[in-house]
Amino acid sequence: MLNEDIKKSNRRKFIWLLVLMCSPVIISYGLYFSDFKPKSTHYGDLIPIVKMTGKGTNLIDNTILRMKDLHGKWVLLNIDSGNCDEACQKKLYFMRQVRLVQGKEMHRIERLWLINDDIKPDEKLAKEFDGTFFIGAQNNEILDLVENKDSQTKHIYLIDPIGNLMMRFPEDVNGTKMGHDLKRLLHVSQIEH
Repeated sequence: MLNEDIKKSNRRKFIWLLVLMCSPVIISYGLYFSDFKPKSTHYGDLIPIVKMTGKGTNLIDNTILRMKDLHGKWVLLNIDSGNCDEACQKKLYFMRQVRLVQGKEMHRIERLWLINDDIKPDEKLAKEFDGTFFIGAQNNEILDLVENKDSQTKHIYLIDPIGNLMMRFPEDVNGTKMGHDLKRLLHVSQIEH
């Protein structure tokens, strides 16, 4: 009798162990076939990765800036006219502020404005957004790498430290959410120049 009780107990333990070991596989198949997708935690939209190459003239000091010169840094990118209307200035403002709120990590972030026409920006803008690269990029191959021409001026883009364009932020950007995205990326990124 005792021997039979031990066999039943061992059988029950084996079945429970088998159920426990198989449950992750069964659950994962169930989630896969039910098209379950966990909610995303990032604010910006991930876009198809594009390697940013090329060069342009820095309109502040008339030097050449090559995209590879920015490797090792996260780059906030704005594309707009040299006239820089209110929407353009708002993007430049958010780029500056998001960089500033990163505190001791702000040295890992650069700001780049690709000017898509032949209009030179007002000197007042150069002072207000000091530290931003003002690059003349009209008819430049760099602009061809960033999605279609119609939406280029609507977004702030993000380039990773190895030179890949990888994210864009929504049109009416929320600076706080954009800052949280960048803070998270800086925290998990181990790439330094």
